[in-house]
Amino acid sequence: MSVQATSSHNWFDQGGDAYARFRPAYPADLAGFLASLASGRDMAVDVGCGTGQLTTLLAPFFGAVIGVDPSADQLANAVAHEGVSYVRAPAERMPLPDGCADLITVAQAAHWFDLPAFYTEARRVGGQGCVLALVSYGVMQLEPSLNERFQHFYHDEVGPYWPAERKLVDSGYATLDFPFKELQGPELSIRLDWNLEQFLGYVQTWSAVRRAREAGREGMLAAFAKEIAGSWGDQDIRRTVSWPIAMRLGRL
Repeated sequence: MSVQATSSHNWFDQGGDAYARFRPAYPADLAGFLASLASGRDMAVDVGCGTGQLTTLLAPFFGAVIGVDPSADQLANAVAHEGVSYVRAPAERMPLPDGCADLITVAQAAHWFDLPAFYTEARRVGGQGCVLALVSYGVMQLEPSLNERFQHFYHDEVGPYWPAERKLVDSGYATLDFPFKELQGPELSIRLDWNLEQFLGYVQTWSAVRRAREAGREGMLAAFAKEIAGSWGDQDIRRTVSWPIAMRLGRL
């Protein structure tokens, strides 16, 4: 497809299932490592699970996995998987029994929580020796020919539209209060080979892009899509994209 034809497509109007379609999947190694920390393998609880990107990866390691999220829309698009069930509830008030969890995970969502209330709830839900893992992935990195333009878009063009909480994600939750004895994790990353549709589909799931659209910045978004498409080449070419994974790990 030519650049002209590609740029005429509205990449920033993908529909309600875009989050499930385009959000990056975590590597299986992450789930295996988190499971290795747990003192038991009966139940894992993934809080703020979204559409289940991490939830389903935990399933092979535990007897049961429960994904918890307050959004009906997210759960409507959640991935079905044997051994996984989903519950609509806030992180601070989970309808789960005391001491049921061997592992509690939060992937790319802790910055939205009332953390003191969530930590109290995690202590209630977590069993003896339960591990709490706050997982995040940082700013996407592209191939050198694309990365400079992308980083300018991320930091400078849509940067003002990111909510303040986004800085917590970009720092790997390093500044979040975490009142637990910390455990160390390995260096992991998400690495994918994406075509242009997947890349721009992911970008349009950002809250900053949504807010930019609401502020009337469609022209800025369209210009970025056109420029990145021109640098990408054929839209079906797959290019390597990556995100560094950060973890705050503690035993309750």
